[in-house]
Amino acid sequence: MPGTVIVGTQWGDEGKGRFVDYLAEQSSLVVRYQGGHNAGHTIVVDGEVFALQLVPSGVLYRHVTPVIGNGVVVDPAVLIAELDMLEAKGVDTSRLRLSGNAHLIMPYHTELDRVTERYLGQNKLGTTKRGIGPTYADKALRVGLRVQDLLDAKIFRQKLDLVLREKNGVLAKVYNRLPLDADEICATYLAMLPRLEPLIDDTVHLVHEALDAGQEVLFEGAQATYLDLDHGTYPFVTSSNPIAGGVCTGAGVGPRAIERVIGVVKAYTTRVGSGPFPTELADGDATGEALVERGHEFGTNTGRRRRPGWLDAVMLRHAVRLNSCSEIAVTKLDVLSTLPELKVCVAYEGDDGKRYEHVPYHQSVLHKVRPVYETLPGWGGEIDGATRVEDLPPEARDYLRFVEELAGVPMTFVSVGPSRDQTVVMPRAA
Repeated sequence: MPGTVIVGTQWGDEGKGRFVDYLAEQSSLVVRYQGGHNAGHTIVVDGEVFALQLVPSGVLYRHVTPVIGNGVVVDPAVLIAELDMLEAKGVDTSRLRLSGNAHLIMPYHTELDRVTERYLGQNKLGTTKRGIGPTYADKALRVGLRVQDLLDAKIFRQKLDLVLREKNGVLAKVYNRLPLDADEICATYLAMLPRLEPLIDDTVHLVHEALDAGQEVLFEGAQATYLDLDHGTYPFVTSSNPIAGGVCTGAGVGPRAIERVIGVVKAYTTRVGSGPFPTELADGDATGEALVERGHEFGTNTGRRRRPGWLDAVMLRHAVRLNSCSEIAVTKLDVLSTLPELKVCVAYEGDDGKRYEHVPYHQSVLHKVRPVYETLPGWGGEIDGATRVEDLPPEARDYLRFVEELAGVPMTFVSVGPSRDQTVVMPRAA
């Protein structure tokens, strides 16, 4: 089965989209399997920037069928706005296929997300307030509305009336908010059906037809390993499963359909929002500021500044194991070019002096560990013009070799700039 998964090995923002875009050229389908419009991919093609939120990156190739799988939560207004943006740039979006089983983000989801974060105060989780968590919660509670419900106005209204009884009660009695109007919601959502209906499909069947025919299928998720609901730094996580295993439920395929799992790792580390970050560089640190500035470390959708830090190989090793990565791909190596020396965290030290070479499972330990670094020399020159590994300075090659050894799997791709063609293919992957 020729399935390939692209998965982030950190807290997201690793630049997964550029490798999805790179590999999509050889693929028939590119399938998004989880998350919502709380994360995005930025792709640069011929100098033009595409900031994608819901539409899979493969849409930029005419031969690719982009698929939004059942594990994704969809705000239909956001999806339509994104389709309009792509069409305005000359991109054909008629090939997009949207799972009828994907859950809809409703107005009460976004409202509950906003008021809950406000209510938590200093203990807030740092969500994007876009209704993602409440939508997944309703999915688990079995009161969610799905894309296919839009196809029957009577069913849509019945389900909406039922769920609004509880949601309006919570909004009014707990958060002192005005109730939402069912007529208004129905009118707004059903008015979008003519645009969406041609795209709605049985995406599980579509994916399996492609796999059975021996076609290359690429699976992409949002966020990354350490934002996974089960395996991330809970509760500072997303509400779905970005790890490679999430493909099975989010796209409807079995484990044996997956041939390659490519773990994407940024040459340093960033995270958005709250939560532990062992290798974080403190606010005002000159190196951290340089990483943010050179790496343009601001959220694709929210514009939030990302917290910067050194590469954490302890996290990387664990992510490789959790995802069964067959290989890794490194992004933003060029961002490190001006630094005189580079640090890589190879282990943690606990308060009791214990050395950890794996990620501690206990939150109280993880929040207090100190990174154990190894220092490598920088290369002191720009590398954005490199097209082969031989074009990279020896120090850059040494850094990559060191990261590869720590990860324990081969490194197949390295990005040296934001554009599609700024990708160095490592010799064994050529």
